[in-house]
Amino acid sequence: MTAHPVTDASFSPLDDAGLLSFEGPDARAFLQGQLSNDVEALAQGRGQWTSYNSPKGRVLANFWLWQAPGWPGLERYDAWIAGDLASAMQKRLSMFVLRSKVKVLDRTADHHLFGVWGRGANAAIGAAFGRAPVPAEAIVADGISAQIVALPDGRHLVSAAADVAALVAQRLAAHAGHADIDGWYAAGITAGVPWITAATSDHFVAQMINWDALAGVSFQKGCYPGQEVVARMRYLGRLKERLFRLSVFAPAPAPGTRLFSPVFGDSPCGTVVNAAPAAEHGRSEFLAVVQLTAVDAPKLTLGTPDGAAAEPLPLPYGVPDVAPPRRVG
Repeated sequence: MTAHPVTDASFSPLDDAGLLSFEGPDARAFLQGQLSNDVEALAQGRGQWTSYNSPKGRVLANFWLWQAPGWPGLERYDAWIAGDLASAMQKRLSMFVLRSKVKVLDRTADHHLFGVWGRGANAAIGAAFGRAPVPAEAIVADGISAQIVALPDGRHLVSAAADVAALVAQRLAAHAGHADIDGWYAAGITAGVPWITAATSDHFVAQMINWDALAGVSFQKGCYPGQEVVARMRYLGRLKERLFRLSVFAPAPAPGTRLFSPVFGDSPCGTVVNAAPAAEHGRSEFLAVVQLTAVDAPKLTLGTPDGAAAEPLPLPYGVPDVAPPRRVG
């Protein structure tokens, strides 16, 4: 469906999204020791991209984490995460709580998330809820048990308790057009923001998905799982793959679909992270981690060496240059 004619904004329930919460006096310290970004730098009502990695430095899940506003005396952080990873990450993170005074809760079942996007998203949110948060801010909706979160790329999340979800949807519908969820993910792809799901969990080191370019990694904070691998990738310059935005005249490929190039013969040289239909009928856009040498080759194909040709598209941000490896001794 098209965007609302007044505000030029669209919204959709994010039925495949998950929501985790971290509550307790030790929540900040616990997350600081588990996640890739600097949780100590977060003030109440502020958020950041971050990831939870394996000891080998592979991204198990990425999410938008914010220190939840509106709960005086309660240290609480919420995280928007892929729905098919929420339960597994809740269980895995809970294993490391030990004696810390923190609870790791999966709130997916009792909360509804909505996505709002488009040039008029900020105006639509303001009209629906009284005011709109600035980028990376989270606020509490007036008179409703809901949080409104502004992502840095212009999209907005609305996290609502199940008992007020219908009211939230009603308010959004008054100021934005109800659209297919693909539009939300298409906006994320245009922004160059990868979304790790079960199909690509544990596949990539953070820099491969441009997480450093998106400020999802802090290189000044202390240790966290996989920190040595991520730091080595930065300082020794051994990165051979990066995230790219591509277009193909074909249906949107599933996460995990492989890419091929004549440079690599029958061996795959890349992996689709997430995809969505494009505005042009029959075409789709996607984000994929691809070998740097393959991107410069004459042809990149989807699915098989003889598959549909994938064409590179620009990203709205720059990525750090690949530094030459250091010499030891």
